Amino acid sequence: MLLVDKPIEWTSHDVVAKIRNAIGIQKIGHAGTLDPLATGLLILCTGKFTKRIQEYMAREKEYTGTFTFGSVTPTYDLESEPESFIDASSITRQQLEETAIAFTGELLQVPPAFSAVKQKGKPVYLMARKGKEVVLEPRKVTVSQFDITEVDGLGTSAPVLHFKVVCTTGTYIRSLASDFGKALGVGGYLSSLRRTRIGEFDVSDAKTLFDLLERIRQMKESEGIIDTQ
Repeated sequence: MLLVDKPIEWTSHDVVAKIRNAIGIQKIGHAGTLDPLATGLLILCTGKFTKRIQEYMAREKEYTGTFTFGSVTPTYDLESEPESFIDASSITRQQLEETAIAFTGELLQVPPAFSAVKQKGKPVYLMARKGKEVVLEPRKVTVSQFDITEVDGLGTSAPVLHFKVVCTTGTYIRSLASDFGKALGVGGYLSSLRRTRIGEFDVSDAKTLFDLLERIRQMKESEGIIDTQ
């Protein structure tokens, strides 16, 4: 098992492919996708440990990040451009705190249309990218902790909420951001995201991808393995 701190703009698949190539082992997978613009903890399992991927995926997740209010995006994050701007300068700290409470506990959440949720064996984002309508059923998720750690720009047209969220697997923080903005009546999207914990595994114990690749290179060199890639 490898704990990787995924860099921004890399897909989870990119990380797996890079490590697979470096180690030279085909049997490798990750325990829970992170979107390209998200950073943080990615658990990789190789060899016999791949049997434990589902076990790790089922564990509680912790995230930190930001919601930006006053506009929306089709993907619910910054993979697409903000649109439908609304002045959010009237939003108060009390409104934010009350809304955070409303989004704590068991929730019915609809996954984003631009997601890897599958319909008829294909990820729905393939349909969404073609401009086709995507209809997804709501799912039960649980947000056990929703802390507002900071708020920037209160009184401006686009305030930014900093959060820490602890939730069950299957929770889409992008959907949480979108739903939060709708509840406030001003729209919102996920402007940054970092996964800090999966179960008992913390991102502070993870290696950056590039440190891990260098460590693999050093181990192969010390064992006299010549990399021909």
